[in-house]
Amino acid sequence: MDWTPLAGTALGAFVGVGSTLLADRARWRRDLTDRTRQERRQIYVTVLTKYRLAYEAMHAAAVTGRDQEQAARETAVREAFRSSGCDEARETALICAPQEMSDLLEGVYATLRNLQDGFAAGDPPLDSPLLQDRRLRHAEAIWAVRAAMRRDLERGS
Repeated sequence: MDWTPLAGTALGAFVGVGSTLLADRARWRRDLTDRTRQERRQIYVTVLTKYRLAYEAMHAAAVTGRDQEQAARETAVREAFRSSGCDEARETALICAPQEMSDLLEGVYATLRNLQDGFAAGDPPLDSPLLQDRRLRHAEAIWAVRAAMRRDLERGS
């Protein structure tokens, strides 16, 4: 009996199955990378949005409470921060983001807390250059984290 056709068929089947498995593995890896990138993008958008909502709510509470007693203004500002959801979004991001991103997000959070303390105390006043400087530092931290997020998402994680 001639084994050549049988060996050729077996070799062809082996090559076909092997190439299909390799293609499926590459597709799975690409899909996993895309899913991870989409999840991170959603987390990043959420945390930045929540940080912005916290800032806006605290600022509004400080403006509204400008003529109130310090205790009432402080309570309103701190409640605005708590109800913004930025702590929950921050924790999610810190768990899922790379360490470099986590460090930058913590920097933004620190500037936000610094603003919270100022808004709550009413010192510096809302129209003062010192408060504008704090707002600028917060904005710069936001821009730095956005740039890092773009780099992270372009890398493909």
